[in-house]
Amino acid sequence: MHHVAPFLKVRGNPQRGDILGLFLLDDPMTIMACAAQRSGGAPPRDCGDIEGLSGVYTINPDRDSCGFSVYCDMTTDGGGWTVFQNRINGDVDFYRNWEEFELGFGDVETEFWLGNAKVHQLTTSTAYTLRVVLEDFDNETRYAEYQSFAIGNAQSKYAISVSGYSGDAGDSLSYSNGMKFTTFDKKNNPYTWYGNCAVYFHGAWWHKTCHNSNLNGGYLAGDHATFADGINWYTWRGLKYSYKSTRMMIRRQ
Repeated sequence: MHHVAPFLKVRGNPQRGDILGLFLLDDPMTIMACAAQRSGGAPPRDCGDIEGLSGVYTINPDRDSCGFSVYCDMTTDGGGWTVFQNRINGDVDFYRNWEEFELGFGDVETEFWLGNAKVHQLTTSTAYTLRVVLEDFDNETRYAEYQSFAIGNAQSKYAISVSGYSGDAGDSLSYSNGMKFTTFDKKNNPYTWYGNCAVYFHGAWWHKTCHNSNLNGGYLAGDHATFADGINWYTWRGLKYSYKSTRMMIRRQ
């Protein structure tokens, strides 16, 4: 169910499940649409400003530029969560290049990555908490929550800042703290004999040398013989188990 104004979809490959993209800010029609959107009153900064059911809403974190569509989880732990990653069935290909991870891809109602530029825009202005929700193929669900979460700007290569773990899935993300984002076409991980970690382990991530989590890895559907190249979260089911579903979402503190 959609709420408020629909997102202007200007990039993406429908054959790969895409409808997400960034506004073309130099396009006259986009400029007019943005002006009309702002004239309707101040939009919500994020899902924390929204009262309603879970669904797709338009938000505008800095209220000076065009807004964009997000999925709001309004049920988990009191709601108000802005979802930036969701995987449920493997229909959307997550083996993507730098630009696609920067702009976003997929469908916010099913499987998607919201886009590093948007997550930076959200987390640069105020403090956010991250919640990672994992479901295995036995339908057991666990979570990892991080009291403090942000990613840097493009110049920082969207470096992650994360701390303050709690939950029952174990802490598989603090290992990546301070790391830059790496994709198969942009290696930003530190030196390792693996080379480009996103290539070797088939997943863009904040790789170190290389990872304890790989939530953008291949959809390998449970136990797999290969090492650490699935949707992995080491501290729950190790690096040879790929989860059924994952969700990464943030909420303003």
